[in-house]
Formats: sequence, structure tokens, C-alpha cells
Amino acid sequence: MRKVFITGVGFITSIGNDLATVTESLRELRHGMVLYPPFQKPDIPVKVAAPIKDFQTDSTDAEDWVFPARYSIRRELLRGMAPHGVYAYCAMLQALEDAKLTEADYSNNDTGLYAASGGSPFLLGYYLERLRKFGVMRCQPLGIVASISGTVNFNLVSHFKIKGASTGFSSACASSAHALGFAFDEIALGRQKRMFIVGAEDGNVESILPFAGMRALSVQTDPAQASRPFDAARDGFVGTGGATVVVLESEEEVERRGAKVYCEVAGWGQASDGHNVAISHPEGTGLRVAIENAFRSADITPDQVDYVNAHATSTPIGDLSEARALKAIFGSNSPTRPAISSTKALTGHGLSLAGAMEAAFCAVAIREGFMPGSAHITNLDPACEGLNIIRSTLPNRPNVVLSNSSGFGGANVALVLKRV
Repeated sequence: MRKVFITGVGFITSIGNDLATVTESLRELRHGMVLYPPFQKPDIPVKVAAPIKDFQTDSTDAEDWVFPARYSIRRELLRGMAPHGVYAYCAMLQALEDAKLTEADYSNNDTGLYAASGGSPFLLGYYLERLRKFGVMRCQPLGIVASISGTVNFNLVSHFKIKGASTGFSSACASSAHALGFAFDEIALGRQKRMFIVGAEDGNVESILPFAGMRALSVQTDPAQASRPFDAARDGFVGTGGATVVVLESEEEVERRGAKVYCEVAGWGQASDGHNVAISHPEGTGLRVAIENAFRSADITPDQVDYVNAHATSTPIGDLSEARALKAIFGSNSPTRPAISSTKALTGHGLSLAGAMEAAFCAVAIREGFMPGSAHITNLDPACEGLNIIRSTLPNRPNVVLSNSSGFGGANVALVLKRV
């Protein structure tokens, strides 16, 4: 099995649209939640979201979209994109720059791209409405590729001339973690030398608000109280969107290019709950098995883990399920307990974006030498007592990090990253 390294990242997130800003937000525990203007209506119980700043993508006409001046996107490319396609494109440019990759490096048979998104309910709804109202032949020719769940990989693979493995992943909030895990396999097994992993979501009314019907969203009106994983008073997650791109490369490519390295991806694991279509197993059994599988893959033991980036979304059931899984793995009050936090207290929950975004956060934490705290906890849930849930950032460089993700249907993914 070949070694696999993270050599580049790109961020468009609620806590920053570049590596430097994201790093500072993680260190300083600066959140991206706001009273979201489209939610400020009497018939909408949810008031808070974590939107992307400096982008305006609320029009159904892509030519009206506004994005930072440093990015240039051709009109013909925009016509086939969803809002999160724009975020992904910008994050991809950042990742290429961060990894110092040229077109000759990535446009070849040895480089692939795996992506995850839920598509764009915003655009899909609009195009279906036009079809019914005006007829089939009045539909936007690129409406399908702009709105369905493969839109990110369709656009990025074609625009960046990716010639290796490419596909999209759909396991809800575990999607981009699955993408990263299978991308790891492509390189470790010698099938590819480089992989781009992309997670992206619109993060607008249509992609967030339907979760209110599940009673999954926080109804807090204070942005600083709405997302508080592991807190006894948590009442749901805060929705967000954006994009993250992670560059994986083989050891051979790292040495050939003299590339800088964030960390090693040491292994991963997955498992299913076999329990419920929408709710995690109350004892966290699937996540526990996924973590055990990841540890076997990475050839590590629980006492070697320094930091856990928890999936914890701030829902009453989900956080408790994960806490029980972590206790089963690490024990309670052990002297070797890892530090645990959920960065969703800062970013909100990015749905299929979450796994890639949080793995990239972990890579940054390893390279920069800190462990981000779990913000907004006033009263720790008694069920979490015994876990080392840190409430402020620690100035310690983790050597081994575990990043968890869970999705609908009881899909669970655990990723292990190592300091180099």
C-alpha cells in the first residue's frame, strides 16, 4: 500500500473564503452564523443560518451572480453551474495554487476527482417549474447538469481537463468523507497518483429549510447559541454551504515535485448502523465499528489519537449517539483521552460538504499546530461527561487525528490523519 498525503486545500466557507482566514477563525473560534434575512418571516420558525460571504448567487440567472474579483469564470461555464459549483470552482483554484500544481501535473491519466453534493434544489425546482409552465423546449439547455447531484464533478472534471478516475458520492452528510476514503484507496492501491476531493453545497433556503420539517434545525434566535454541539440545551443544527477541495498525492509524486505536505492520510473505515433511515443508532454502533475499521486500516491504537474532530451537528440524538461511540472506543476518564471538538459550532453543518471540510480543518490543525475548541458550550450534556471535550483552542500540534462523519441511513465514515 502506497502512502498518501494531503498537499493542498481550498476553502469557501462560512468562516472564511481562503486558508488564512479559515485558520484564524478556527484558532480564535470565530463562527459564521447570522440571522439569515430569508428566514425572517413569521411562518418560518428557523432564524439562523451560516451563509457564504462575498458571493451573491440568489438569482436563477447565473449571469447575475457576483463573486470576488480575484476569480474569473467564463459565461459558458457559469451557465452549467449551480451556486455551489461556483464555490467549488473557486476552492479548486485555491487548492491548485496551494499545492503548486500545473496543468501538466493534473490533466493526465494519473489524476482523478471525486466530488459530493446534494445537487441544487434551488435550481432544480426553478427549472421544473419552467418546464411545467412554458413547455419542454423552453428549458435551459444546461439546466440538468447545473442542478442534479453530479453537477460539481461534471463541471470541474470537464473544465480542468481531468482524465483519471471521476465520480460523485451520495451518502448525505457522509458523502465527501466517503469520497476522500475511496480517493485514498485509488492512490494507496496504485491506481492513481493524485486525487482531488470536492465537497460543496448551495447553503440557501431550498437546501437548508426542508430540514425544519424533520425538526432537525435549531430554532434559536441568537447566532452564538444556535449551534452548540454537546451542550445540554442544543436543539438542532445550523445549515451552511460553500465548498472545500482537498488534494491527495502519492509519496512518489510528493518526492518528485518536492511538494509541501500537510499530513498523511493514514487510513479510513466505514460501517452502517442498519437501524433507521434518518436517525443514528442510539448507541453509536455503526460509528464505533467505522472507527475500529479506520484504526485497523491506519495500524494505530486508540491511545495514539490526540484529537477527534467529531461529526456532532448539535442535534439532541446525533450528538448523544456519537458520544456513546467515542466512550466505547476511548473509555471515560482515561489518562490518554484525546481532545474532542466539533467545528460545526463555528461553521454550521455543511451536509455532504462536511466530511471534506472537516478533514481539511484537521490537516490545517496538524500543520499549524493547534486543536480547535468546541465553541458555545454553556452546560455540557451530562451524557458527555468523561469525554475530553475541549472548550477553547489548545496550542498543541496533534500527531494523530480522527475525523468522523455520519449520514442518513446510518452511513458512518472515520478518517485517520497523521503528522509527518
